Amino acid sequence: MAALLYNEDTSTKTNLLNRGVWMMKEAVASAGMLKQKMNSRFRRNGIAYGLISGLTFGLYSTVVALAMVREPFLGVVGAFAAPIVASAINDALAAIWLLIWNFKKGMIKEIGRSLVTIPGLMVAIAAVFGGPIANGAYLVGIDMAGAAAIPISALCPMFGAIFARMFLKQKIDKRVAVGMFICVIGAALISYVKPEGGVDNFTLGIIFALVAALGWGLEGVFATFGMSMLDSNIAITIREGVSGLVYIAVLIPIFSATDLFTSVLGSVSPMLIIAAAALFTAISFLTWYMANSMVGVAVGMSLNITYVLWGVVFAAIFLGSSLTPTIIAGAVIITIGALLVSMNPMDLFKKKEA
Repeated sequence: MAALLYNEDTSTKTNLLNRGVWMMKEAVASAGMLKQKMNSRFRRNGIAYGLISGLTFGLYSTVVALAMVREPFLGVVGAFAAPIVASAINDALAAIWLLIWNFKKGMIKEIGRSLVTIPGLMVAIAAVFGGPIANGAYLVGIDMAGAAAIPISALCPMFGAIFARMFLKQKIDKRVAVGMFICVIGAALISYVKPEGGVDNFTLGIIFALVAALGWGLEGVFATFGMSMLDSNIAITIREGVSGLVYIAVLIPIFSATDLFTSVLGSVSPMLIIAAAALFTAISFLTWYMANSMVGVAVGMSLNITYVLWGVVFAAIFLGSSLTPTIIAGAVIITIGALLVSMNPMDLFKKKEA
Protein backbone atom coordinates (compact mmCIF):
# COMPACT_ATOMS: atom_id res chain seq x y z
CA MET A 1 0.00 0.00 0.00
CA ALA A 2 2.83 2.38 0.87
CA ALA A 3 4.56 1.52 -2.40
CA LEU A 4 1.38 2.29 -4.32
CA LEU A 5 1.00 5.66 -2.61
CA TYR A 6 4.67 6.39 -3.31
CA ASN A 7 4.25 5.57 -7.01
CA GLU A 8 1.11 7.73 -7.28
CA ASP A 9 2.87 10.62 -5.53
CA THR A 10 5.91 10.30 -7.78
CA SER A 11 3.69 10.13 -10.87
CA THR A 12 1.79 13.24 -9.78
CA LYS A 13 5.01 15.14 -9.19
CA THR A 14 6.32 14.04 -12.58
CA ASN A 15 3.11 15.13 -14.29
CA LEU A 16 3.21 18.48 -12.54
CA LEU A 17 6.86 18.90 -13.47
CA ASN A 18 6.16 18.03 -17.10
CA ARG A 19 3.18 20.39 -17.13
CA GLY A 20 5.35 23.14 -15.63
CA VAL A 21 8.03 22.59 -18.26
CA TRP A 22 5.38 22.62 -21.01
CA MET A 23 3.85 25.84 -19.67
CA MET A 24 7.32 27.41 -19.48
CA LYS A 25 8.04 26.46 -23.09
CA GLU A 26 4.67 27.86 -24.16
CA ALA A 27 5.40 31.09 -22.28
CA VAL A 28 8.85 31.38 -23.90
CA ALA A 29 7.37 30.67 -27.34
CA SER A 30 4.60 33.24 -26.79
CA ALA A 31 7.12 35.81 -25.57
CA GLY A 32 9.29 35.12 -28.61
CA MET A 33 6.33 35.56 -30.98
CA LEU A 34 5.30 38.75 -29.18
CA LYS A 35 8.83 40.13 -29.38
CA GLN A 36 9.02 39.23 -33.08
CA LYS A 37 5.73 41.05 -33.71
CA MET A 38 6.97 44.06 -31.74
CA ASN A 39 10.25 44.11 -33.69
CA SER A 40 8.34 43.85 -36.96
CA ARG A 41 6.02 46.70 -35.95
CA PHE A 42 9.01 48.73 -34.72
CA ARG A 43 10.73 48.30 -38.09
CA ARG A 44 7.57 49.15 -40.04
CA ASN A 45 7.15 52.31 -37.97
CA GLY A 46 10.80 53.22 -38.58
CA ILE A 47 10.38 52.82 -42.34
CA ALA A 48 7.20 54.91 -42.20
CA TYR A 49 9.01 57.68 -40.30
CA GLY A 50 11.83 57.61 -42.87
CA LEU A 51 9.37 57.99 -45.75
CA ILE A 52 7.59 60.82 -43.90
CA SER A 53 10.95 62.59 -43.49
CA GLY A 54 11.55 62.46 -47.25
CA LEU A 55 7.99 63.55 -48.06
CA THR A 56 8.07 66.52 -45.67
CA PHE A 57 11.49 67.70 -46.88
CA GLY A 58 10.16 67.60 -50.43
CA LEU A 59 7.20 69.68 -49.23
CA TYR A 60 9.55 72.12 -47.48
CA SER A 61 11.48 72.65 -50.73
CA THR A 62 8.29 73.43 -52.62
CA VAL A 63 6.54 75.53 -49.98
CA VAL A 64 9.52 77.80 -49.30
CA ALA A 65 9.91 78.29 -53.07
CA LEU A 66 6.24 79.32 -53.19
CA ALA A 67 6.98 82.02 -50.63
CA MET A 68 9.81 83.41 -52.77
CA VAL A 69 7.49 84.12 -55.70
CA ARG A 70 5.37 86.51 -53.60
CA GLU A 71 5.85 90.07 -52.46
CA PRO A 72 8.13 91.38 -51.02
CA PHE A 73 10.51 88.76 -52.50
CA LEU A 74 9.57 89.63 -56.10
CA GLY A 75 11.80 92.14 -57.82
CA VAL A 76 14.55 91.92 -55.20
CA VAL A 77 17.94 92.95 -56.59
CA GLY A 78 20.61 90.27 -56.34
CA ALA A 79 20.45 86.50 -56.63
CA PHE A 80 21.12 85.74 -52.97
CA ALA A 81 18.94 88.06 -50.90
CA ALA A 82 15.61 86.23 -51.31
CA PRO A 83 16.91 82.67 -50.67
CA ILE A 84 19.00 83.82 -47.69
CA VAL A 85 16.09 85.66 -46.06
CA ALA A 86 13.73 82.73 -46.72
CA SER A 87 16.29 80.29 -45.26
CA ALA A 88 16.90 82.50 -42.22
CA ILE A 89 13.24 82.77 -41.33
CA ASN A 90 12.63 79.09 -42.10
CA ASP A 91 15.41 77.82 -39.82
CA ALA A 92 14.56 80.28 -37.04
CA LEU A 93 10.89 79.22 -37.12
CA ALA A 94 11.88 75.55 -37.33
CA ALA A 95 13.94 76.05 -34.17
CA ILE A 96 10.89 77.59 -32.48
CA TRP A 97 8.73 74.60 -33.50
CA LEU A 98 11.39 72.28 -32.09
CA LEU A 99 11.67 74.31 -28.86
CA ILE A 100 7.92 73.87 -28.38
CA TRP A 101 8.33 70.13 -28.98
CA ASN A 102 11.16 69.87 -26.43
CA PHE A 103 9.22 71.97 -23.93
CA LYS A 104 6.31 69.52 -24.16
CA LYS A 105 8.75 66.65 -23.61
CA GLY A 106 10.31 68.40 -20.58
CA MET A 107 13.77 68.56 -22.20
CA ILE A 108 14.15 72.33 -22.66
CA LYS A 109 16.88 72.65 -19.96
CA GLU A 110 19.05 70.10 -21.76
CA ILE A 111 19.56 72.46 -24.71
CA GLY A 112 21.62 75.00 -22.72
CA ARG A 113 23.61 72.26 -21.01
CA SER A 114 24.40 70.56 -24.31
CA LEU A 115 25.55 73.75 -26.01
CA VAL A 116 28.61 74.06 -23.74
CA THR A 117 29.84 70.52 -24.43
CA ILE A 118 32.17 69.31 -27.20
CA PRO A 119 29.36 67.29 -28.87
CA GLY A 120 27.17 70.41 -28.78
CA LEU A 121 29.97 72.41 -30.41
CA MET A 122 30.30 69.78 -33.14
CA VAL A 123 26.57 70.02 -33.84
CA ALA A 124 26.87 73.82 -33.98
CA ILE A 125 29.67 73.54 -36.57
CA ALA A 126 27.58 71.01 -38.49
CA ALA A 127 24.72 73.54 -38.41
CA VAL A 128 26.84 76.16 -40.16
CA PHE A 129 27.74 73.75 -42.96
CA GLY A 130 24.24 72.33 -43.24
CA GLY A 131 22.27 75.56 -42.79
CA PRO A 132 23.76 78.84 -44.09
CA ILE A 133 26.11 77.11 -46.55
CA ALA A 134 24.17 74.06 -47.76
CA ASN A 135 20.54 75.07 -47.32
CA GLY A 136 21.19 78.61 -48.55
CA ALA A 137 22.92 77.26 -51.66
CA TYR A 138 20.09 74.73 -52.10
CA LEU A 139 17.44 77.45 -52.28
CA VAL A 140 19.61 79.59 -54.57
CA GLY A 141 19.99 76.52 -56.80
CA ILE A 142 16.23 75.95 -56.92
CA ASP A 143 15.67 79.64 -57.62
CA MET A 144 18.10 79.53 -60.56
CA ALA A 145 17.79 76.01 -61.99
CA GLY A 146 14.32 74.98 -60.88
CA ALA A 147 13.55 71.33 -60.07
CA ALA A 148 16.88 70.19 -61.59
CA ALA A 149 18.69 71.46 -58.48
CA ILE A 150 16.85 69.06 -56.16
CA PRO A 151 18.37 65.76 -57.35
CA ILE A 152 21.82 67.37 -57.66
CA SER A 153 21.68 68.24 -53.96
CA ALA A 154 21.08 64.55 -53.20
CA LEU A 155 24.72 63.87 -54.04
CA CYS A 156 25.37 64.62 -50.35
CA PRO A 157 25.75 60.92 -49.37
CA MET A 158 28.46 60.59 -52.02
CA PHE A 159 30.34 63.63 -50.67
CA GLY A 160 29.70 62.39 -47.14
CA ALA A 161 31.42 59.11 -48.01
CA ILE A 162 34.37 61.01 -49.52
CA PHE A 163 34.74 63.29 -46.48
CA ALA A 164 34.39 60.32 -44.12
CA ARG A 165 37.26 58.68 -46.01
CA MET A 166 39.36 61.84 -45.78
CA PHE A 167 38.70 62.88 -42.16
CA LEU A 168 37.38 59.77 -40.41
CA LYS A 169 39.53 57.24 -42.32
CA GLN A 170 36.45 55.21 -43.25
CA LYS A 171 37.01 52.93 -46.22
CA ILE A 172 34.96 53.21 -49.42
CA ASP A 173 33.92 49.69 -50.43
CA LYS A 174 32.92 48.55 -53.91
CA ARG A 175 29.18 49.09 -53.34
CA VAL A 176 29.74 52.70 -52.24
CA ALA A 177 32.11 53.33 -55.15
CA VAL A 178 29.54 51.99 -57.64
CA GLY A 179 26.84 54.14 -56.03
CA MET A 180 29.05 57.22 -56.29
CA PHE A 181 29.71 56.51 -59.97
CA ILE A 182 25.97 56.15 -60.61
CA CYS A 183 25.35 59.48 -58.83
CA VAL A 184 27.89 61.21 -61.08
CA ILE A 185 26.17 59.79 -64.17
CA GLY A 186 22.80 61.07 -62.95
CA ALA A 187 24.21 64.52 -62.17
CA ALA A 188 25.88 64.74 -65.57
CA LEU A 189 22.63 63.74 -67.27
CA ILE A 190 20.66 66.47 -65.50
CA SER A 191 23.30 69.11 -66.17
CA TYR A 192 23.72 68.20 -69.83
CA VAL A 193 20.41 69.55 -71.14
CA LYS A 194 19.02 72.90 -70.05
CA PRO A 195 15.20 72.86 -69.68
CA GLU A 196 13.20 75.03 -72.03
CA GLY A 197 10.86 77.70 -70.73
CA GLY A 198 13.13 80.51 -69.65
CA VAL A 199 15.11 78.95 -66.83
CA ASP A 200 17.79 81.56 -66.14
CA ASN A 201 21.28 80.83 -64.83
CA PHE A 202 20.69 77.07 -65.10
CA THR A 203 24.36 76.09 -64.94
CA LEU A 204 25.04 78.41 -62.01
CA GLY A 205 22.03 76.94 -60.22
CA ILE A 206 23.45 73.44 -60.70
CA ILE A 207 26.76 74.63 -59.22
CA PHE A 208 24.96 75.99 -56.15
CA ALA A 209 23.12 72.67 -55.80
CA LEU A 210 26.54 70.97 -55.78
CA VAL A 211 27.65 73.39 -53.04
CA ALA A 212 24.58 72.29 -51.07
CA ALA A 213 25.56 68.65 -51.48
CA LEU A 214 29.10 69.46 -50.32
CA GLY A 215 27.81 71.34 -47.29
CA TRP A 216 25.43 68.57 -46.25
CA GLY A 217 28.23 66.05 -46.71
CA LEU A 218 30.45 68.03 -44.32
CA GLU A 219 27.54 68.45 -41.93
CA GLY A 220 27.25 64.68 -41.74
CA VAL A 221 30.91 64.32 -40.76
CA PHE A 222 30.68 66.82 -37.88
CA ALA A 223 27.21 65.72 -36.80
CA THR A 224 28.26 62.06 -36.61
CA PHE A 225 30.33 62.79 -33.52
CA GLY A 226 27.96 65.22 -31.82
CA MET A 227 24.72 63.37 -32.39
CA SER A 228 26.16 60.11 -31.13
CA MET A 229 26.35 61.68 -27.64
CA LEU A 230 23.31 63.97 -27.62
CA ASP A 231 19.61 63.24 -27.72
CA SER A 232 18.48 63.69 -31.31
CA ASN A 233 15.69 66.12 -30.31
CA ILE A 234 18.23 68.34 -28.57
CA ALA A 235 20.80 68.09 -31.38
CA ILE A 236 18.26 69.00 -34.06
CA THR A 237 17.05 72.00 -32.05
CA ILE A 238 20.65 73.22 -31.65
CA ARG A 239 21.23 72.67 -35.35
CA GLU A 240 18.22 74.72 -36.46
CA GLY A 241 18.74 77.43 -33.81
CA VAL A 242 22.42 77.98 -34.62
CA SER A 243 21.66 77.98 -38.33
CA GLY A 244 18.93 80.61 -37.94
CA LEU A 245 21.14 82.83 -35.77
CA VAL A 246 24.07 82.68 -38.22
CA TYR A 247 21.75 83.61 -41.08
CA ILE A 248 20.28 86.58 -39.21
CA ALA A 249 23.46 87.85 -37.52
CA VAL A 250 25.98 87.23 -40.31
CA LEU A 251 24.62 86.50 -43.79
CA ILE A 252 21.71 88.92 -43.93
CA PRO A 253 23.95 91.96 -43.15
CA ILE A 254 26.69 90.70 -45.50
CA PHE A 255 24.28 90.46 -48.44
CA SER A 256 22.50 93.72 -47.55
CA ALA A 257 19.22 91.89 -47.07
CA THR A 258 18.15 93.58 -43.81
CA ASP A 259 15.42 95.65 -45.49
CA LEU A 260 13.99 92.57 -47.19
CA PHE A 261 14.16 90.62 -43.93
CA THR A 262 12.16 93.26 -42.03
CA SER A 263 9.69 93.58 -44.93
CA VAL A 264 9.03 89.83 -44.96
CA LEU A 265 8.59 89.77 -41.17
CA GLY A 266 5.87 92.40 -41.59
CA SER A 267 4.09 90.57 -44.43
CA VAL A 268 1.43 88.10 -43.37
CA SER A 269 1.18 85.92 -46.48
CA PRO A 270 4.87 84.99 -46.96
CA MET A 271 5.36 84.56 -43.21
CA LEU A 272 2.48 82.07 -43.01
CA ILE A 273 3.89 80.15 -45.97
CA ILE A 274 7.41 80.05 -44.51
CA ALA A 275 5.99 79.05 -41.12
CA ALA A 276 4.37 76.05 -42.85
CA ALA A 277 7.69 75.28 -44.58
CA ALA A 278 9.47 75.50 -41.21
CA LEU A 279 6.98 73.07 -39.70
CA PHE A 280 7.70 70.62 -42.52
CA THR A 281 11.43 71.12 -41.86
CA ALA A 282 11.02 70.34 -38.16
CA ILE A 283 8.89 67.26 -38.89
CA SER A 284 11.38 66.07 -41.50
CA PHE A 285 14.35 66.26 -39.11
CA LEU A 286 12.44 64.70 -36.21
CA THR A 287 11.11 61.78 -38.24
CA TRP A 288 14.49 61.28 -39.92
CA TYR A 289 16.27 60.77 -36.61
CA MET A 290 13.40 58.68 -35.26
CA ALA A 291 13.83 56.47 -38.34
CA ASN A 292 17.60 56.36 -37.77
CA SER A 293 17.08 55.05 -34.24
CA MET A 294 14.58 52.41 -35.37
CA VAL A 295 16.05 51.04 -38.60
CA GLY A 296 19.61 52.37 -38.56
CA VAL A 297 21.26 55.46 -40.03
CA ALA A 298 21.92 53.89 -43.44
CA VAL A 299 18.31 52.86 -44.04
CA GLY A 300 17.02 56.10 -42.48
CA MET A 301 19.20 58.20 -44.78
CA SER A 302 18.14 56.18 -47.81
CA LEU A 303 14.47 56.69 -47.02
CA ASN A 304 15.06 60.40 -46.39
CA ILE A 305 16.70 60.73 -49.81
CA THR A 306 13.31 60.06 -51.41
CA TYR A 307 12.87 63.83 -51.02
CA VAL A 308 14.52 63.99 -54.47
CA LEU A 309 11.56 62.37 -56.19
CA TRP A 310 8.99 64.09 -53.96
CA GLY A 311 10.64 67.47 -54.53
CA VAL A 312 10.70 67.06 -58.31
CA VAL A 313 7.04 65.99 -58.37
CA PHE A 314 5.86 68.78 -56.06
CA ALA A 315 7.90 71.37 -57.98
CA ALA A 316 6.21 70.31 -61.21
CA ILE A 317 2.72 70.37 -59.66
CA PHE A 318 2.85 73.52 -57.53
CA LEU A 319 5.64 75.59 -59.08
CA GLY A 320 5.14 74.67 -62.72
CA SER A 321 8.80 73.66 -63.01
CA SER A 322 9.81 72.26 -66.36
CA LEU A 323 10.58 68.53 -66.22
CA THR A 324 12.59 67.23 -69.14
CA PRO A 325 13.19 63.51 -69.69
CA THR A 326 16.82 64.06 -68.63
CA ILE A 327 15.76 65.61 -65.31
CA ILE A 328 13.38 62.74 -64.56
CA ALA A 329 15.90 60.08 -65.58
CA GLY A 330 18.71 61.85 -63.69
CA ALA A 331 16.58 62.10 -60.53
CA VAL A 332 15.84 58.37 -60.63
CA ILE A 333 19.51 57.50 -61.33
CA ILE A 334 20.78 59.72 -58.49
CA THR A 335 18.23 58.22 -56.11
CA ILE A 336 19.45 54.72 -56.99
CA GLY A 337 23.08 55.78 -56.60
CA ALA A 338 22.39 57.51 -53.28
CA LEU A 339 20.67 54.35 -52.03
CA LEU A 340 23.77 52.31 -52.88
CA VAL A 341 26.05 54.82 -51.17
CA SER A 342 23.90 54.87 -48.02
CA MET A 343 23.16 51.17 -47.60
CA ASN A 344 23.06 47.68 -49.02
CA PRO A 345 19.61 47.54 -50.70
CA MET A 346 19.24 43.91 -49.61
CA ASP A 347 19.02 45.16 -46.01
CA LEU A 348 15.54 46.42 -46.79
CA PHE A 349 14.39 42.84 -47.28
CA LYS A 350 16.11 41.40 -44.22
CA LYS A 351 14.24 41.01 -40.97
CA LYS A 352 15.57 43.05 -38.09
CA GLU A 353 17.36 40.75 -35.69
CA ALA A 354 16.36 40.79 -32.02
